[in-house]
Amino acid sequence: MTLRIDIGGLPSGGLRFAASPLAELTAMLHVLAEPGHHPQHAGWAADVWAGLRPEQAERLREAEFLWRSSQADFLIPARPRPTLAEELDDVDRIDDDRYVTAALVTTCGSGRIPGAAPSPLTDASARERAVDLAQARGPRQEAFAERLLADPAAVRARVRDTLEQCAEAFFDAAWAGVVVRIATDLRLKNDLLRRQGIGAALASVSGAVTLAPDGDVIVVDKLQDKATTADGAGVTFIPSVFGRPHLVAVHAPGWQPVVQYPVAEPGPPEPVPLETVTLRLEALAHPVRLRLLRTLARGPHTTGELAHAWELTPPEVSRHLAVLRRAGLLTTRRHGRYVRNTLDLPALSALGTDLLTAVLR
Repeated sequence: MTLRIDIGGLPSGGLRFAASPLAELTAMLHVLAEPGHHPQHAGWAADVWAGLRPEQAERLREAEFLWRSSQADFLIPARPRPTLAEELDDVDRIDDDRYVTAALVTTCGSGRIPGAAPSPLTDASARERAVDLAQARGPRQEAFAERLLADPAAVRARVRDTLEQCAEAFFDAAWAGVVVRIATDLRLKNDLLRRQGIGAALASVSGAVTLAPDGDVIVVDKLQDKATTADGAGVTFIPSVFGRPHLVAVHAPGWQPVVQYPVAEPGPPEPVPLETVTLRLEALAHPVRLRLLRTLARGPHTTGELAHAWELTPPEVSRHLAVLRRAGLLTTRRHGRYVRNTLDLPALSALGTDLLTAVLR
């Protein structure tokens, strides 16, 4: 399971390392939506929620579709700007079709269908699929999707205003606290790129990012088997402190490739009994169960969603989920007519940092 970025013929300076205020804000918003993914920031997240006005908190919850399970591509800019306001101006320049299509991406699957996805604004089947996926996420997510499809301009303006409110509420202070670490990382990466070349710079990003032997392809260990190309526009790498352990990649057709990678170092895992480790490793030994687990790491999914994402039958998915539940790696909860499967992050993290990082990429 890899993302392959074709950089054949990449011009000088086509691979760049740069800081992005908007991408780091997106990482922070993901922490607020999924604090279990980021135990090192759990205290920060609790303090932020406690300090938000009720209206601000509700706005973040209504728009979390954009950053909870997967980050909308326009929130990870290929051309980072010095300020959040400038990057939001660039987002405003994106047409409604691209914005809505990117905003309503809700799950990670095999993605073997090539080409650009049709816009839910103009394609009836894409619209129906987007609403179905949003409905499975819950009433708040369904309402957001329906509002966005009905009035993109109004929702876009509200989302921008919400992100601008984040600056005063928590982002400015948090950004000031991490910008030195990000700048230090950028100096190291750019120095490696200048002195030792692309391979050395990529190796310093993550063990999950490598340069193919022919030097023409960047290989990123990700959930999907995907391929994209720099196509003369280049590839951007954005460091993140709040993003650990995620390795976020923009690769959809029509979008310039971007990789947001973690800067911080992980802490040591907590030990668990050997019997528990054995049971869980046996459950993870099957490649299909590992793929399902990596999808569930993005957020709760129904059996039907998982079957659709990986082109499996619902009974087959149910059998694999039962094994993962018996190993204590999943929990289930009914929401109306939907039963959602949720990854038990503490149980997974107890198996080791490398496994947790691989699954959450």
